[in-house]
Amino acid sequence: MTPDNSAVLTKIIKIQAGDLLSREDFIREYKPFVAKTAMNLCKRPLQWGQDDELSIGLIAFNSAVDSYDPKKQVPFLPYAKVVIQNRLKDYFRKQSRSNEECTLDTDADSKMLSPAELQSAWEEFRERTIEEERRDELIEYEKVLNRFGIDFEALVSVSPKHRDSRENLFNVAKTVAAKKEFMSYLLERKQLPISDLVRETGTNRKTLERGRKFIIATALVLHYYMEFPYIRAYISPDKA
Repeated sequence: MTPDNSAVLTKIIKIQAGDLLSREDFIREYKPFVAKTAMNLCKRPLQWGQDDELSIGLIAFNSAVDSYDPKKQVPFLPYAKVVIQNRLKDYFRKQSRSNEECTLDTDADSKMLSPAELQSAWEEFRERTIEEERRDELIEYEKVLNRFGIDFEALVSVSPKHRDSRENLFNVAKTVAAKKEFMSYLLERKQLPISDLVRETGTNRKTLERGRKFIIATALVLHYYMEFPYIRAYISPDKA
């Protein structure tokens, strides 16, 4: 089941209020996101328990949870990505200056983000990262769509224009993303399980066939929500 933005925000609010169990669950859920962010920056595979970069990334993610401000009106995951990248870049700079093997300083790196670090993260996010990340994300999304025979530009033209139609197809896409057997069928066959969706959602076959590209494109974003945080943050029946 893919979390929506309100669910993520609810978890963060609980964590910031002191819910330690929610913090542990949230960090465990997003360890793959932390690992992918660190490996993309390091340009090499990393292993938990062996590479300091992963530990630093996890500490930075934890700090991002504490420092995240919903009033800034930006998605959490892209913000957390910036915080992780900034902390790792600082770690690399320290390595370069020392010109020797650098070990993780747990006491130093487990501190909350300093005001300067926090301000730097938000400034970088606003001025550079958001546009670069959105561009790169759209490029990757287009590659995924192409594997399903969907042209990005054509998708815009076939998207439903009326709100009720968008909401209906959006809910069908949520059903596909939420049910493991439906998503597996889509990923393996590059097709929707139309008959099963008719029974599951009550939507008639013609509507599903006409909205096939929209449903697939939306279901993929919902399924790969960690890979497409910007697109996921702005998907809704109103905006889709």
